[in-house]
Amino acid sequence: MALSESQIPPDAQHYLVCGTKDCKKNCQFYCNNCNQQMCEQCREEHQKNRITKNHEVVLYKLRNRQLPVEKCKIHPTRQIEFLCEECQIPICSKCTATKEHRGHMFTDLEIVFAEKCSFCQEEIAKIRNYFEPTSQDLKNKIAEDVTKIKNFMKGIKTAMKAEAESVKKLVDTVTSDKIKQVNKIEQSLLKTLNDQNQTIDDYINYLNDLIKTFYGNLSTSDIKHLTFALKSEKILIKTIPETSKPVQPVFTAGQYSKEDVAKLLGRITVPNTKPENRKIKPMETASTQLKPTGKQRQQDREKSDVKQTLSLSSSVTKVRQYIVPGVSSVLHISLGKSGRFWGNDNDGNLVQTDLQGNQLQMILTSGGTQSYHTVTQDGNLIYTDRDNKVINRITQDNTITGFIKTGDWRPLSIHSSYINGDILVGMETDEEAKVTRYNKTGTEIQNIQRDNKGQALCVYSYPHHITENINGDVCVSDYNNAVVVVDKSGQHRFSYTGKRSEFDPYGICTDVLGHILVCDDISKTVHLLDQDGQFLSLLLPPQQGIKYPRSVCVDDEKNMWIGEFYNVVKVYKYLK
Repeated sequence: MALSESQIPPDAQHYLVCGTKDCKKNCQFYCNNCNQQMCEQCREEHQKNRITKNHEVVLYKLRNRQLPVEKCKIHPTRQIEFLCEECQIPICSKCTATKEHRGHMFTDLEIVFAEKCSFCQEEIAKIRNYFEPTSQDLKNKIAEDVTKIKNFMKGIKTAMKAEAESVKKLVDTVTSDKIKQVNKIEQSLLKTLNDQNQTIDDYINYLNDLIKTFYGNLSTSDIKHLTFALKSEKILIKTIPETSKPVQPVFTAGQYSKEDVAKLLGRITVPNTKPENRKIKPMETASTQLKPTGKQRQQDREKSDVKQTLSLSSSVTKVRQYIVPGVSSVLHISLGKSGRFWGNDNDGNLVQTDLQGNQLQMILTSGGTQSYHTVTQDGNLIYTDRDNKVINRITQDNTITGFIKTGDWRPLSIHSSYINGDILVGMETDEEAKVTRYNKTGTEIQNIQRDNKGQALCVYSYPHHITENINGDVCVSDYNNAVVVVDKSGQHRFSYTGKRSEFDPYGICTDVLGHILVCDDISKTVHLLDQDGQFLSLLLPPQQGIKYPRSVCVDDEKNMWIGEFYNVVKVYKYLK
């Protein structure tokens, strides 16, 4: 049996088409009066029509949700339309005239249904915007405390060993005993922190289950279940568990004396102090802190104005074309400032070029087809060295330095966030793959590899291209023939595997509207998705002259740049 629209899971991929007769174009709008899906062209015609020009036409996601159709059990020919306020049961129009409901008050079920949907959406937003990120912040603080405790205890051990070295044989036995005491205290402190960490993990799992509950309420088509849910008390979200900061032990240095070996060495004690609870921002405070500054509000208004005036063009128009000297192909493009850009080929040649086609700089790297370079917020280029497991930085005075060491992991793809300057790196070993997030200074702050239960996500096999969307989603073009998208907390949102049976994704980027653009080596074109993974269109038909698109990016003028398997870059206008 086919699922109704309200039963489709929120993360499912489905292609919406215009509901106008004989029109099969992509649906972007919805008429609340007609309950009809529309493409952009049909919307314009709908609003020009004398009869329907005053209808309420909105973006599809902002549509009024339709009340599920259900027949009255007492009058099978009638549909349930009202809620009896006194009996708290759904009834049809004929039931309102019966003696059982005489004198009762009735409410339109569409209003009740809308209120229920609104409540669920608000609760989901509350969890996403406050409870979940606040819990994640606590996890990060616990991880910081784990590092501090380890470093602090390491310092205590070093001090003890330094004292023991000066008196050698006299203190060997005592030192051994005291080291064991330190380890025991360390284990106790770390156990407390690990228990707190597990508590927060359990709470985040609870939040995820609660989200599923609310989505379930959104998708219900059972009127009785709906009204029962309304009648019952609202679900209260459990408060975030309290956690406490560890109290660091105090090391007191000892005095050297041959008479009493035990007194020669310092001793470690744990202060009899109650651990200080970590502060949890109340929801009101969190909301206040999220208020933008005057400059941010101005920027947000400008972005909003851009979004309101931009939309997909009905056709893609070529603007210009560049020949990139010094490379055999352009497999990834990093746009810089002052009309300069970087491009690389499969042989490790990384070149900087101006818009007149002049080569400004060339570097030989260990990179290949991956998006292994990116320009940071401060205008410097950083690129991965897969062989030496390091990320290098090229400053504007052309100095190359090692920036980040990646340990046992081979860095593949890299992207500098336009949102906050964080650095996202796709990595691999011989057995597994992951995405690691660093801050602007190169400090590791997040690993996207496992879910809340510690199980491998199994979503990455070879993350060779990576980018970030305007909502913080991390979008990866993976070698397992899928575009894999996780949210900013690292939870898997969806995987896009193409419009047809075969899909081979390469370069990937996003634009100011949240679209995801990805090159496909099978269809030899660019797939355009919305930020929820729904396919919108193929941007470059064969007549555009693109044969092997391998890299894609969008510049500040909202133009799409395509790098080919030849040393050619073509620029197109696809928004209007």
